[in-house]
Amino acid sequence: MPLFISRRNRGTRSGRSDVHPVDEVLPPGKLLAYGVQHIAAMYAGVVAPPLIIGQALELGPLDMTLLIGASLLTAGLATLLQAVGVWRVGARMPFVNGVTFGSVAPILAIVAQHDQQNALSIVYGSVLVAGVLAFIAAPYFSRLVRFFPPLVNGTVITLIGLSLFPVAIGWIAGEDSEAPDFASPLRIGLGAGTFLLVLVLNRVLTGFLNRVALLIGLIIGTLVAWPLGAVDTSTFASAPVFDVPMPFEMAAPSFNLSATISICIVMLVAMMESTADMIALGEIVERPAGERTIAAGLRADGAGSALSAVFGGFTCSAFAQNIGLVALTRVKSRFVVAAAGGVLIVMGLFPIVGGVVSLVPKPVLGGAALVLFGSVAASGMKTLGKADLGNSLNSLVVAGSLGIGMIPIVSPDFYEHFPAALRTVLDSGISTGCLVALALNLLFNGARSAGAEQEPSSAEESPDTASEAEEAEGARAESLPLPRSGEAHGETEPSERPL
Repeated sequence: MPLFISRRNRGTRSGRSDVHPVDEVLPPGKLLAYGVQHIAAMYAGVVAPPLIIGQALELGPLDMTLLIGASLLTAGLATLLQAVGVWRVGARMPFVNGVTFGSVAPILAIVAQHDQQNALSIVYGSVLVAGVLAFIAAPYFSRLVRFFPPLVNGTVITLIGLSLFPVAIGWIAGEDSEAPDFASPLRIGLGAGTFLLVLVLNRVLTGFLNRVALLIGLIIGTLVAWPLGAVDTSTFASAPVFDVPMPFEMAAPSFNLSATISICIVMLVAMMESTADMIALGEIVERPAGERTIAAGLRADGAGSALSAVFGGFTCSAFAQNIGLVALTRVKSRFVVAAAGGVLIVMGLFPIVGGVVSLVPKPVLGGAALVLFGSVAASGMKTLGKADLGNSLNSLVVAGSLGIGMIPIVSPDFYEHFPAALRTVLDSGISTGCLVALALNLLFNGARSAGAEQEPSSAEESPDTASEAEEAEGARAESLPLPRSGEAHGETEPSERPL
């Protein structure tokens, strides 16, 4: 019996009705298709930081390829660690990890202060220290979860969705307002067309095709954009077929106190955002993230960042856009994300594969992203429905938090005259909004709103995180209610389709 329970908790193949959808192992074809869809949603985000940093370092084409390959490889390793888990490391949820964009600004500051080789060495040393410290601090940081009632949860989740919209708009219109094609009719047309296409496909398709509607929309959008000259094939044409990132190949780590402090602050902000993201994802997949899950997820962030420094990457954190994909498709299996992690590793080892994904034009990706990010905001509003917004004080918590959280999103230079250390936190709308929501909720509703420490649900337990509880977990699992028809397979009835 213990063997049976252990295998079930590590993931059960499609067809079993007594397993939570998060732990279900889908058929290989679906795993791969859904996993590739996750990669399509996050690829631009994972390659943008190494591209920006590499350009600041004035790296040549080969070194730039190595830097991007290292970021893809380490994103895959960190994602696998989060989804599958090892011991008490990994949230064991459909949680995608990759290079956090929050680290770009302080890394560029380090690059500006040192020559190329020394700058990379200091960056990797700082990321290594920050990752180790995050791993150690994870169980203490996770205790913040008790201060996230639905009022705070819903506000933060909504803010996550809203904060991502400028990213999608930037992909559609372009990042450089001086560029000749900025906000051109072609770019806007491709973005609007993909946006409408994804909505229509989600409405008319059913079953498996409904779940990969985003991927289908991206493929069709790319095929339409190709004859219009909107597909850039340069990355694909120049990408090497095979390359293995070696430990400290780019630079051996060295240590600088001020640089290490700045990256540690970035890691602290990333941990705060990851906590909010895990809480949001827990609401979406209907498995609330308790302290144990959050601690395990934050350990994976720290371990992934430390490992990333070894292979030439940067600080790793959650990718909120993939939470939107889970909300949109309702495919909750963590093994889908594990498959995405495996593909990311292949892309890191075979850069030419990554070149294929890079063929998707930014406007096409932005049009699809509008639907994804809107799904995150809608999930936050759904969670807010559980709070008593008829209470004027609760409404003030939401209003104040969204107002402060939107400042760096609406006006990125609003805090430009503040000290650099403060800007690391203030420039993140998610972090500032989260802090304000926590503070206002405690101010208006007092300690009673924090609630008792959350106990992990029976669905959260597994032999990997608490081997001593195997027998108790099995007994509890037997008493769980059966999911509705189709739910265990990540499918819904036509009336329950997301769009």
